[in-house]
Amino acid sequence: MSLDCTDIDKIAHLARLAIAPDDRTRYATDLSRILDLVAQMAAVDTTGVTPMAHPLHMAQRLRPDLASEPNQRERFQSIAPLTEGGLYLVPKVID
Repeated sequence: MSLDCTDIDKIAHLARLAIAPDDRTRYATDLSRILDLVAQMAAVDTTGVTPMAHPLHMAQRLRPDLASEPNQRERFQSIAPLTEGGLYLVPKVID
């Protein structure tokens, strides 16, 4: 697909970008190359290819879910204005 300077002006307007008039030709060339590459990739026959969520078949390494800080709920709630049953009470903001 070949883009020209008027196409770049339209794209820049839609994207709310300010592009210098001297740069429009370079942007048109670069975007045309990108669109050509996308068209080339779309033309590849992918029949029978299973979609992947990630290019590598790996399990994510997770750290053990262990508490790293001591429970200080009573200490924090002792200085709170209002608490009840371990919860902080706040003023109603939505009727």
